[in-house]
Amino acid sequence: MMKILVYVITSLVFLVLQGGVAAGQTDRSARKLLEGADRCAKALYGSKDRMKYRHNWTTCVESYREVGNRYPKSEEAPWALFRAARMLSKLYGYSGREQDLDDSIELYRRVANDCMEHRLADDAQYEIGKIFYDVRGDLIQAYLEFLKVDLRYPKGDMRPAARAMIEKLTEVISKRENEREVKETLSKAPGLIQVQKIRHWSTPNYTRVVIDLERAVPFQSRLLQENRELKMPRRLYLDLTGTYVSSEIESPIPISGGLLRSARAGQYAKDTVRVVLDIDNIESYNIFPLHDPFRIVIDVRGAEAKEKEPPRKIAKAEKRPTRRGIRKAEPPDGSVSLARQLGLNVKRIVIDPGHGGKDPGCFFDGGIKEKNVVLSLAKIVARKVEEKLGCEAVLTRDKDVFLPLERRTAVANMHKADIFLSLHINAHSQADVHGLETYYLNMATDERAVLVAARENATSEKNISDLQSILNDLMLNTKISESSKLAHEVQKGVMGVVGKRYGNVRDLGVKQAPFYVLIGAEMPAVLFETGFITNPGERKRLQNGKYLEAMADGIVAGLEGYVRSLSMAARGG
Repeated sequence: MMKILVYVITSLVFLVLQGGVAAGQTDRSARKLLEGADRCAKALYGSKDRMKYRHNWTTCVESYREVGNRYPKSEEAPWALFRAARMLSKLYGYSGREQDLDDSIELYRRVANDCMEHRLADDAQYEIGKIFYDVRGDLIQAYLEFLKVDLRYPKGDMRPAARAMIEKLTEVISKRENEREVKETLSKAPGLIQVQKIRHWSTPNYTRVVIDLERAVPFQSRLLQENRELKMPRRLYLDLTGTYVSSEIESPIPISGGLLRSARAGQYAKDTVRVVLDIDNIESYNIFPLHDPFRIVIDVRGAEAKEKEPPRKIAKAEKRPTRRGIRKAEPPDGSVSLARQLGLNVKRIVIDPGHGGKDPGCFFDGGIKEKNVVLSLAKIVARKVEEKLGCEAVLTRDKDVFLPLERRTAVANMHKADIFLSLHINAHSQADVHGLETYYLNMATDERAVLVAARENATSEKNISDLQSILNDLMLNTKISESSKLAHEVQKGVMGVVGKRYGNVRDLGVKQAPFYVLIGAEMPAVLFETGFITNPGERKRLQNGKYLEAMADGIVAGLEGYVRSLSMAARGG
């Protein structure tokens, strides 16, 4: 027995030592290969004659590749691949071959994606952005590549440089694309474009103003300070080029709420309409265009007033009738919501049933219509939010009426919602495509996300992919991170409930896309696609009351999960 024990111990020691020796040999081998590749590169860069011949470049590149391929887990691998990518990029300057540039990008991506914890990962991702910006002149792709540096490597040393490029590209792309669309519009229909009307919604701390036009136009804005000598208040004005003002616009248009006094439109020049907002008291504002039809949205915000609430005893939330429609919040009762019990400030959830009225959304053979299904679901979700979470639920619409996308977000902002949830039904050209997915506001991550956003926005794919000045709003939106967390919790909650109760439920995951209905939301906001109306199985389920109850249970479970995650974060958990 003792001999056997000694043998086992001896064998284990041998294996450990052998592993250590093997690891040491691997490190030395990788280092030796990298040093050889570096000598090759040094000789190449040091000789103009060598640099004239392609095979001298490819020999060094292959030497670097060998390090990454033979020893992918070594410390030397990222350095080798990075240097090979840089060498291929330089080679392109001599060869002009697109394949050299493609190979360079491919190697940089290996470093950025496969070695994310390495110090070179953010450098590699930044270099990809530089290639698309400096060499290929693809500004949109360059923007997306630099955005990856900012999102994926928050501690990387290239993040400040990437953010500077994002800011630069935001301005350039927005200006270029807006000018191009205006030129296309004017070439098709020459002449001045009508400024049709001005709409607004307002509360003491938030006002949204929308300027409706016939077609897209270029515009500029400026904030003027108060002039006491001339008795002029602070003013925010927009000059709309190539336009004339409609006689139907009342001037001035009074605006209540305390932030703006009025809005007025006038023919500032023969081809320019000036829209002026007289300011009473604002802290910040944001301006962005929406398309199909073209309109300009101005969000104006005031200073947040801290709400004083009397102390309450923690008690189980009582069942209350669901609050429906757009209405002011009633004084809270003595019960306390789950969020309040957890010490958080989540009191109000705005639920948005997509489409409505003249806009049916997706429909099938004139029968089942998206607008009706999501309204039914929204009412169930609202009831369960109040019953299970004790939070106030507000519906953007409680009947079959049309609401423009910009008004839906305004409703959430005016009610000072803590969460905004928009409900929709998907569609696809292939009937076998099915599944559930949740979106939050950001640039689209794949082609289908672009298609979904284009359909829900009722706009063209071009308007989505061209970005327009939505880029500005994306960079200013401070709720993207929280919206991502909310989207993952909602998706997990629905799959956890619906997936257990029903078979063949496909999880399409969480995705990003620039949905107009989410732009400007001042709270975590997500859009949930409840299934595909074009899929026979899901279409049948969406017409079943029990299925909608299960889906609502899943959505509320996701909302509860998000609230609990906030509580854990607040406690440092």
